[in-house]
Amino acid sequence: MANIKSAKKRIKVAASKAMRNKSVKSRVKTEMKKLETIIEAGDKSAAEAQVKVVISYIDKAESKGVFHKNAASRKVSSVDRAFNKMA
Repeated sequence: MANIKSAKKRIKVAASKAMRNKSVKSRVKTEMKKLETIIEAGDKSAAEAQVKVVISYIDKAESKGVFHKNAASRKVSSVDRAFNKMA
């Protein structure tokens, strides 16, 4: 355990950021799974709406620094590819 005050703060800050990152990543995965089930069901209008939701979550995560720029682009590309394959 750290003895220096700034080191103690860094530990707390790192833990809170890790928790935020984990929840954001989990939310993105959940929304992607929802999209996957909609695509399997074949509902085009619902899938189109869900694609917008998923991409907005990914973009927000990228802007907050949770995802790297290329990783976010890769995820958006896979979402678009899955939707286009359905259509």
